[in-house]
Amino acid sequence: MDFTDRFYRQDHRQVDLVHFQIVVAETDLDIGVRKERFSTQLVAWVEEVIRDCRRPLEEYIQRDPEFVKALTPYTVLPKAPLIVQTMAEAGRLAGVGPMAAVAGTVSEFVGKLIAKRSRDVIVENGGDIFMRTSRIRRVGIFAGDSPLSNQVAIEIRPDESPLGICTSSGKVGPSLSFGKADAVVVLSPSVALADAVATACGNLVQTTDDLERALELASEIRGVKGIVIIKDDRLAVWGSVKLIPMSTKV
Repeated sequence: MDFTDRFYRQDHRQVDLVHFQIVVAETDLDIGVRKERFSTQLVAWVEEVIRDCRRPLEEYIQRDPEFVKALTPYTVLPKAPLIVQTMAEAGRLAGVGPMAAVAGTVSEFVGKLIAKRSRDVIVENGGDIFMRTSRIRRVGIFAGDSPLSNQVAIEIRPDESPLGICTSSGKVGPSLSFGKADAVVVLSPSVALADAVATACGNLVQTTDDLERALELASEIRGVKGIVIIKDDRLAVWGSVKLIPMSTKV
C-alpha cells in the first residue's frame, strides 16, 4: 500500500496549538504554534524563513551536484553554508549520505527561528519533527500495515525539548530506504542527526532478526537519546524513550 499522502497529520496535531501548512518547492511543512502567537503575518514570515533556509542549500547543490547523489559520508567544499555542513556532519556520524538528513535539518533550522516567537512549536517535515514544548506531549508512531501502527506513542516532557523525533520507513513515504522496517523513530537533540540515524538504522532492517543490530548501531552514535523500531508485529526499543498506549490521555 502507498502511504505517500500525509493524512497522518490530522491524527497527531495538538489541540492547544494552531497548525498550518507551508509548501515551498520540495519542502512541505506542518507547523504548530501557540494560539496567541498565530497570525497571517507569522505565516508569511515563516514562508520567507523557509525560502531563506533553502536558498543556500540550492545554491550549493548547483556548485556541487554530487552532494545530492552521495549515499555515503561526503566531504563538502570549503566554506560550504551551515545547512550543508550540518547535513554532511549528521551523515558522517550515521554513516550515510548528507541528503538523508535534509528533512530533519530544514525542520530544525526553521523550528529554532519560530521558537524565538512561540514558546511551543512543532515543525513536521515528512515525519521528521522539531519540537519545543512547555507541556507533556505524545508523538504517535504510524507504521503502515503493521498491527502496531498507531498503537503506541512516545511521551515527550518539556525538559527533554528542544528535541528531534525523526522517522524512517522502508514501506511508508517517498524517502529512500534500503530496508524493510515499518517504522524507525530516533530521538536526538539534533534533528539532523536523528534523521540521518533513522535512515541508517532503517537500512539495516530486512527482517525481525535485524532489530538488535539496528538498536546497537543507534546506541553507538553519540547524540542519540533513543530509538524505536517496528517491523511487522515486533517492536524494539533502546535508550531514553517512554512509550505509552495511544489511548492514554496526557
